[in-house]
Amino acid sequence: MERRTIGAAALEVGAIGLGCMPMNWGYTESQRNGESSLRTVHAALDRGCSLLDTADMYGPFTNELLVGRALKERRADAFVSTKCGLLVGDQHIVANGRPGYVKRACDASLRRLQTDCIDLYQLHRPDPEVPIEETWGAMAELVAAGKVRSLGLCAVDARAVRPTRAARRERQAAGGAHAVPRSRLHDGTLRQLERIQQVFPVSSVQAELSVWSVQALEALLPWCESRGVGFLAAMPLGNGFLTGTLTPGQGFEREDIRARHPRFTAEMMAANQPMVAGLRRIGARHGATPGQVALAWVLAQGRHVVPVPGTKKEGWAVQNARAAELVLSREELAEIAALPPARESWY
Repeated sequence: MERRTIGAAALEVGAIGLGCMPMNWGYTESQRNGESSLRTVHAALDRGCSLLDTADMYGPFTNELLVGRALKERRADAFVSTKCGLLVGDQHIVANGRPGYVKRACDASLRRLQTDCIDLYQLHRPDPEVPIEETWGAMAELVAAGKVRSLGLCAVDARAVRPTRAARRERQAAGGAHAVPRSRLHDGTLRQLERIQQVFPVSSVQAELSVWSVQALEALLPWCESRGVGFLAAMPLGNGFLTGTLTPGQGFEREDIRARHPRFTAEMMAANQPMVAGLRRIGARHGATPGQVALAWVLAQGRHVVPVPGTKKEGWAVQNARAAELVLSREELAEIAALPPARESWY
């Protein structure tokens, strides 16, 4: 598989990564199977998907334990990325960016991952009660101690804040959901990046980017490109929607994050089918699936971009890896850009 670099240290990873979260957290609990997930990790590594993306909060903790089982056998084949900064309770998730906690969290992740060094340690969310410079400084000390090779920041999703009526009117006037006011597009993350870059170099930024979530293209992606910072594209398959395998109204298990997602109501899944149809048309020319076209689109956004599709199933991991071989023409990229923008239930 093609290799891409992350950050000034030019750390090499496969062009497509593997998001491990669905194996233990967030999606279809009834389909989780540790042995099957382990085979999925091995299948991805076999095909050059070296970046394994996890976090201590996934499970919590069980996802790192699962990845650790694979790393014990194949550490040399993997680029391990994990995260700290979020604590999971029974009914809530809270941020913790205190330096002492960050260092303890790193040691615990190292034990679960069965490795002596984490390739990329990401801050999952800044703690609003702790200056981000203090949290980042503690993470930098982990690099100096040899426990971590590089640092990254996860960006808060641009749609995490429900649009105001004025914002919705502005979108409609501008022609659709992609026309989000600039002030809403990762501005807080960009300010945080400028601050922490003064403390220790940022190697990567992880944020949602897909055919139906293009907000990062406006300011966040250019910031990374201009500074040699890698961009990890989270949810590049639109939480599974862009694979074309989900049916409007099919319903989701209670703990599945899509059960509360504004794009996964039956009405919105039906309304967004033209986007999948467009990907399917392009895929038919290449003998590719809609999901592979969606991943190829993400890869085309820049040499510093690495999509990290999540899956728990071996077949999907193999299919995702093959997307690295698909090159879209300029005309096909323009065809995707002309597809109707994604809609959400609150529009």
